[in-house]
Amino acid sequence: MKSVSRKLKESPVFAHNHTGFSLYDIAENKTLLEHNANRYFIPASNTKLFTYYVSLKTLGDSIPAFHYQISGDSLILWGTGDPSFLNPDLPNSKAFDFLKNSPQKLYFSNDNFTGSYFGNGWSWDDYNDYYAAEISPFPIHGNIVRFTGNKENTLKITPNFFTEKTYNWSKSNTFSVQRDLANNLFSYPAGKAIKPNYEQDVPFKTGVEVTTALLTDTLKKEVTFINKPLEKTARIFYSLPSDTLYKRMLHVSDNMIAEQLILLNSNALNGILNTKIGIDSVIKKHLSDLPDVPKWVDGSGLSRQNLFTPRSIIAVLQKIHQIVPEERLFKILPAAGQSGTLKNLLKTYKPFIFAKSGSLNNNYCLSGFLVTKKGKTLIFSMMNNNFVNSTSDIRKEVVKILQEIHDNN
Repeated sequence: MKSVSRKLKESPVFAHNHTGFSLYDIAENKTLLEHNANRYFIPASNTKLFTYYVSLKTLGDSIPAFHYQISGDSLILWGTGDPSFLNPDLPNSKAFDFLKNSPQKLYFSNDNFTGSYFGNGWSWDDYNDYYAAEISPFPIHGNIVRFTGNKENTLKITPNFFTEKTYNWSKSNTFSVQRDLANNLFSYPAGKAIKPNYEQDVPFKTGVEVTTALLTDTLKKEVTFINKPLEKTARIFYSLPSDTLYKRMLHVSDNMIAEQLILLNSNALNGILNTKIGIDSVIKKHLSDLPDVPKWVDGSGLSRQNLFTPRSIIAVLQKIHQIVPEERLFKILPAAGQSGTLKNLLKTYKPFIFAKSGSLNNNYCLSGFLVTKKGKTLIFSMMNNNFVNSTSDIRKEVVKILQEIHDNN
């Protein structure tokens, strides 16, 4: 490990940024190497490893879709934060059919949602980007509008509800869709060709009016807003297997799912939907023994206010490994050179890195599991912050170090 330690300290690629590293041998139950492992770094999407672990501990095998109560000819709904309802990137659940076929009049209450529609520290100018979908008690269509091109040079808009709110009045020189900052009005430039393979997801503004309007539109039956506290006697309807959400979140780094999972945790532990209360609760219940107390403010890692240490990430990965068999775990995590966000990281016949990457401007982190040439399973966390050279250069250097560890152990 002396060669790896020297590279961490002397690499010209890492010369001007902050680098932290920790390597742990599961079988021998010992730390093999540390470099600034007790220092705090912005984790970016490595945050999703924390979200994954606490969800494993809290949510069980199936995701609760919503709370409901039937009273006479009325069915009242309360959200749980489940992100799967008509989500275009997830399988269909029975939740839609249950509501559509219900003979009762439908009412929706968001009285149990006490959080914010945006994460703590999110950049306001990300509002038009797919990765900054709003946080809401009852997400629909993934809280995004999907714009796709076709051979007729026209734009398909899903859900169709937003078609009448989309106009060709923007002044952009290239084709893209832009939403008004404060309203669900979408625009694209007139006279610009739309490529047949064009696809863009734009978050829509959420809220009770939008939720009830979208439910009414898609269920083809009226859904009315009602201000009613969540009853303890309310029943729960379940949607998808939990692993379906976890795999999507980790493989493509789906921020929306990660944020909603924190609401689901808050719902399970506190009966309310609030990101801060949810995170505080899971830290107290499941992460009080970490080497370093995390500063954790959102589920996805989009916020730069998150701060974790490499050795705390190692501790969380240990916890995950203890409750999830490797065969299942290595399918849920991206495999380097094979799947998800790590598909192009390292070209190899047989993947040996199963990990979660995390990227923000000037930050790149990679944490997960490494299977060595001799068959050992090691846990690693490599965190790089505040670099001004390209992310590609940092990523290549990280791969070199992990390749050396693989080849020599």
